[in-house]
Amino acid sequence: MEIREYQPTDEQGWLRCRVLSFLDTAYFDNVLKEKEHYDNPSIELVAVEDNQIVGLLDIEYEVEERTVCSRGSGLGGMIWHIAVHPDYRRNGIASKLLKKGEEMAKDNKLNRLEAWTRDDKWVNTWYRNSGFQLVDSYLHVYMEGNEELESRIKSKDPKLLPIQTFAHYVGENKEKMKQKFKRVHDCVCFEKALL
Repeated sequence: MEIREYQPTDEQGWLRCRVLSFLDTAYFDNVLKEKEHYDNPSIELVAVEDNQIVGLLDIEYEVEERTVCSRGSGLGGMIWHIAVHPDYRRNGIASKLLKKGEEMAKDNKLNRLEAWTRDDKWVNTWYRNSGFQLVDSYLHVYMEGNEELESRIKSKDPKLLPIQTFAHYVGENKEKMKQKFKRVHDCVCFEKALL
């Protein structure tokens, strides 16, 4: 397996790897049709085996404090994507991508990495085992149908009828919010100091 920098010709393989790796996670419906381009500098890596992209890591990083990351001091990097194709999991690919990403982050004078993810236990365990600390959280709330939307979301245009809504809940009563809606995820922030 080779870990190397992403190239524009990798886009279709990158997209395929990302969507397949997300299917069994809380982000199962977060499908992209093209790879993001970042406003700030970035570290974009892929793992290649059998002539296909089997893993990926994207870190957008700051050249000015608090322009990418949501917390901390000094220059940080945000992990926007880290994923491994399901047929290649449990081979240390994510850890190898992270190690290379951390080396490149240190070369760019970053002092920490930040990553936001949802409540998939195995994903959260991987972050903890990789030296990240849980530092923040809020809720991702999906509202669908009349029962969940009625009296919460209204349109000013009587001809525009909300069918589905995605919202952030940043209040204190998370358990009550989880009882009100069928699909609610903890969105958690992990942070790792780069020493």
